[in-house]
Amino acid sequence: MEVSPGVYKRLTSGLGGFTIALGACLLLVGVIYLITPREHKNLLPTVDYASQQWAMVQGAPYTVWAPEGLPPTWRASSSRVHGLDADGKGTVSWHLGFVTPSKEYAALEQSNEKASDYVPRMTNNRKPTGTMQVGGVTWDTYYRKDKKANSLARTLPDGVSLVVTGTASYQELAVLAGSLKPQHKQGSQVPVSPTPTS
Repeated sequence: MEVSPGVYKRLTSGLGGFTIALGACLLLVGVIYLITPREHKNLLPTVDYASQQWAMVQGAPYTVWAPEGLPPTWRASSSRVHGLDADGKGTVSWHLGFVTPSKEYAALEQSNEKASDYVPRMTNNRKPTGTMQVGGVTWDTYYRKDKKANSLARTLPDGVSLVVTGTASYQELAVLAGSLKPQHKQGSQVPVSPTPTS
């Protein structure tokens, strides 16, 4: 298609020409965006934490707590164990992270590290804001505004601290906290990954 010199000049000079050219570019970008296939991938991977839970239960110098019966809308996204060694002594900790049903983040942190050091580090705060009852158990609540972090924490009689923390609401954190059950040593076979209940 040929364009006369007069039309070409009007299209390529002045504010009117610029506006037309910009509109054409935006239209082209919009068409490309609409026809380009996109995949909706999870930003965080799904992990199988069964082997690490088993290792913690068998080797940690304390009774390990783990979630049982979480709804299938909870997805495990990270698991890290620190401090396990051959003699089963010393400070041992386990981090277990989840993507919640509302697409927020919640993590279980547990350790036999001194509670006065461990809890403030995991909650990003030294002073609790109050308490919350979860399944008849009292948890201290913490809030860190600049990190948008809500936390529930309790220290057990054996000195082990449990912290449930993340960007999730206190209500979702309470679901995770309420699912925690003490785990007891079993046989030497690694179990199948815990499956959420429906």
